[in-house]
Amino acid sequence: MEAHDFPPEFANESKNLAIDFDGVIHDAHLGFHDGTCYGLPLPGALEAVKQLSQNFRIVIFTAKAKPNRPLVGGKTGTQLVEEWLLKYDILQFVDEVTSEKPRAILYVDDNAYRFQEWSATLTFIERFKK
Repeated sequence: MEAHDFPPEFANESKNLAIDFDGVIHDAHLGFHDGTCYGLPLPGALEAVKQLSQNFRIVIFTAKAKPNRPLVGGKTGTQLVEEWLLKYDILQFVDEVTSEKPRAILYVDDNAYRFQEWSATLTFIERFKK
């Protein structure tokens, strides 16, 4: 997507690359667990964020950053994620941590589905019915 594909007032967001935190950067093998950022970096994640930050504005999106999420140890989810990023020396390569889906040229997410057309999408979603 080129900068001209964005409305003029959002052209500055044409370099946003949105990356999910849990399951993409952070090993979230215990799920919610106790609400902390307990996991290790996934293989290649730290190097990828550093490399991508040279050409893109890195936006980390995570449900941990939801404003209505309870504090964990007196800290917001955003603070916990930022501390984790700092611990692994990549916070300086991240421009934003948010719970909202940002405008971006690409979303990197472990729970995503690549939409092509509705018939295949509905067939895919069938497997999640209970």
